Amino acid sequence: MTASSKPAFSAQEIAAEGIKPEEYTEIVRRLGRHPNKAELGMFGVMWSEHCCYKNSRPLLKQFPTEGPRILVGPGENAGVVDLGDGLQLAFKIESHNHPSAVEPFQGAATGVGGILRDIFTMGARPIALLNSLRFGSLEDAKTQRLFSGVVAGIAHYGNCVGVPTVGGEVYFDSAYSGNPLVNVMALGLMETPEIVKSGASGLGNPVLYVGSTTGRDGMGGASFASAELSDQSIDDRPAVQVGDPFLEKSLIEACLEAFKTGAVVAAQDMGAAGITCSTSEMAAKGGVGIELDLDKIPARETGMVPYEYLLSESQERMLFVAHKGREQELIDIFHRWGLQAVVAGTVIAEPIVRILFQGAVAAEIPAEALAENTPLYERELLAEPPEYARQAWEWTPDSLPACTTAGIELQGGVESWNDILLTLLDTPTIASKNWVYRQYDHQVQNNTVILPGGADAAVVRLRPLEEIPNRSTERSRSRSVPQESLKSQIQNSKLGVAATVDCNPRYVYLDPYEGAKAVVAEAARNLSCVGAEPLAVTDNLNFGSPEKPIGYWQLAEACRGLAEGCRELATPVTGGNVSLYNETLDSQGIPQPIYPTPVVGMVGLIPDITKICGQGWQASGDVIYLLGLPLASKISLGASEYLATIHNTVAGKPPRIDFDLERRVQKVCREGIRNGWVRSAHDSAEGGVAIAIAECCIAGNLGAEINLEIPPTQSISRFDELLFAEGGTRILVSVASAQQEIWESYLQEHLGQEWQRVGTVCDYEIGLGVFTTDNQALIKVRIEDMNDRYSHAIARRLAIHTST
Repeated sequence: MTASSKPAFSAQEIAAEGIKPEEYTEIVRRLGRHPNKAELGMFGVMWSEHCCYKNSRPLLKQFPTEGPRILVGPGENAGVVDLGDGLQLAFKIESHNHPSAVEPFQGAATGVGGILRDIFTMGARPIALLNSLRFGSLEDAKTQRLFSGVVAGIAHYGNCVGVPTVGGEVYFDSAYSGNPLVNVMALGLMETPEIVKSGASGLGNPVLYVGSTTGRDGMGGASFASAELSDQSIDDRPAVQVGDPFLEKSLIEACLEAFKTGAVVAAQDMGAAGITCSTSEMAAKGGVGIELDLDKIPARETGMVPYEYLLSESQERMLFVAHKGREQELIDIFHRWGLQAVVAGTVIAEPIVRILFQGAVAAEIPAEALAENTPLYERELLAEPPEYARQAWEWTPDSLPACTTAGIELQGGVESWNDILLTLLDTPTIASKNWVYRQYDHQVQNNTVILPGGADAAVVRLRPLEEIPNRSTERSRSRSVPQESLKSQIQNSKLGVAATVDCNPRYVYLDPYEGAKAVVAEAARNLSCVGAEPLAVTDNLNFGSPEKPIGYWQLAEACRGLAEGCRELATPVTGGNVSLYNETLDSQGIPQPIYPTPVVGMVGLIPDITKICGQGWQASGDVIYLLGLPLASKISLGASEYLATIHNTVAGKPPRIDFDLERRVQKVCREGIRNGWVRSAHDSAEGGVAIAIAECCIAGNLGAEINLEIPPTQSISRFDELLFAEGGTRILVSVASAQQEIWESYLQEHLGQEWQRVGTVCDYEIGLGVFTTDNQALIKVRIEDMNDRYSHAIARRLAIHTST
C-alpha cells in the first residue's frame, strides 16, 4: 500500500500520537493528503515538545549564544568551546524524567547512554558525567524506590562504559513526589581532526546505519516524554528504552576511529524518535533528502512494521552519511568492534524523507516539515504574577516566633541554634550525598582531580592526547601551530576543566525571573570557588504544562532570567534540553506540576590544576573571610531551607543578584586561589552562612571560631537571619595567617567594604563555635556531631525503611 492510499484517522487515534486536532489539519495540508499510520507516528514524535520545542523555542531565542570561545552553539548534538592549547570541549545536558518515573533503573541508565552519544557524535571522547536529580520526600517508600533505582541506573551505565561521574546535585521535595527529575550532563574532549556535524550532504552519498539492532523498546518515547504522568503511565513501559553500556563502549571507540578516517560526512545519534529523528534532522540541516530502506535495518525482533521501525528508540544506534566509495572502510571498522553496520539509504536531491519497506514507499514527508518547520506556540503572558506568588511575596519574618541568643521558641519550648544547625545538616537536600556518589566510579580514566563532595565544582584534568589532529575551524587556523609544537604544549599543559550543575527550584517557584538569575550566578560562583573561569552554559528546562497560564508564566520568566544572567556573566548558552509537562495527577485527577526547575550546567577553564582548592579548611590558624555581603547585611529568610524545614513555610522572595558585585567577588576569589593566597573556598547557599561554615569544618575535619561582629549602630532582633538567611553574593574563604596582610590589601583594593574577616580555623577538638560581638555563644557544636548528622542522613532514612 502506498503512502497516499491510507484513509483518515479517528480523533482518538490522532490524540494517541500526541497530535492536536489543529495540528492534524496542518499535516494534511502540508502533505496534500491524509498521512498513513507510519507517517502519523513520525509527525507525533517530531512535533512533540521533546523534539521540536513548540512551546519553548520562541523563548529560547533570547539566550546569548555567541562568544570568543564558542565553536559550536545550539542546533547540534552538543556545544563545543575552545579551551586553548588546541583543546576543544564538547558538553551537553539532557533529561530522562518520565522514563525514570516508570522504570527508574533503565530510565536513568539510558539517560546516561543518550547524553554520552550526544558527545561522541561530535567527535569527542567522553571524559566526565554529572547529574542533577529531584525526588519527593525521602520519608516516602515510593520515593526511596525511585531514588535507589535512578542512582543504581546511573551507576550501572556510567561505571560499565568507563566514564566517571564526578559531580552533581540532589534535591528532595514533595513537589517531585510523582515526577522525579533525572538530568544528566556529559563532557568530552575533541579527538577528531574536525568537529563532526549532523547536516547531510553530497548527493548519492551512502547513508549507514551503525551500532546495535532495532527492536520494539522505547516505542514513542519522545511523545511519552511530552505528556503528563498518570496512573496509566505504568502501561507505557514499552516507551522506556533498554541500554547496553558495554555495547556503547564499543560504539564510542568505533565512532571515534571512523571519524578519524575522514570518510564520515555527517553523523547523528538515534536518540528520541530514533530513525525518524536522525533521517529528518540530517536531511533538513543539509538541505537535502534521505531515502532509507527499512529492509536493510538489522532487527532484533521479527514481524516489525514501518511504524515500529520508525518510532523505536532502541539504544546505541547511529546514522552516518559517508563519502561515496568509502562505505566499506567504515563497515569494516564497526564489524571489528562487533557492531552492526550496513548501507541502508542514500542522500537524494529532493528534500524529503522517503522510507521504503518491502519494495514499496512506507512514508514520504518533506524533511523540514518534520525537523524545522514545526508548530510554534507563542502564548500570552499573564498581565501580573499569579496569586500564589503575590501571596508568597507578602510574607515577612514578623510572622516567625521571636528569637534570642539561646534559640527560637518552637512547639512550646526553645529550640537551640545548635539543634537547628544539626537539623538542617540532617536535611537530605543539604546533607552529604556520599550515599549516591560512592556508587559511582568517579575515578575511572584517572583524571578526576577533586573527588565528589570535596569542592563546589568538579575538576577534571585534561589529559595529553595521543594524537593531535589538524583543527580545521577558522579560529584554529588563525592560530595555527606546528603539530610537533602543539603536541609538546599539550603534553606539558596543566589545563583542567571544571563543571557544575545547579538550580534552587524553590527560588524559581517563588520568583522565576530572580530565581533563574540566581541559578546562573550560583553556577558561576561554584566554578570560581575552585579557581575556574566560567565559560559557557548548557541548560535543562524542567517545567509543568506550558498550556496553563501559570506554567507558561514560570517558563517565560525563568527564560528571561536565565538570558539576563548568562549575558551578565558572559557565559553563552551552547544548547540544552527542554522537558515540559512534568506533572502528576493527584487522587482527584488534578495535574500537580513540579517546581519550575531550570537546571544550569556550566563549564569553566582552569589554567593550572596545581592552583585550585576545595571547600574544606586546610590548617588550624588560617583566617576565615566572607567575601561579598557582610553578615550584618539585611538578607531575608524568605525562600530559605531554614524557613521550609524548621517553620514548614515556603514563602518570601529569593535573593536578588547584584551582578556587579557578583563579578567582582568571583574574580577576587579566582585570583586569590591562583596566587596561592586562598586555601579553601565555599559559597553560601542552602542553609546560609552557618551551614556553609559547618560544611567547611566537616570537609576539612577542623573546627572554627566565628565572631559575628555587628556594628554598634545595628541592633539584631533575628539571629536566624544572621545564621541561616540565604542568597546574595557570599563566598567563604580561608587564608594562611602569613598571607593575611597581602590578602586584605588586595581585598581592600578590589572589594572595598564588601568583605569581612569572620574568624579562625581551629583544631578538631574545639569544634564549631559562633559567637556574638559581646562573646555570647550562639552555636557550640562538636565536629563529630555535625559529621554524623551530615554524612549519614540519607543512608539512615533508607535503612529505616528497609528495616521496616
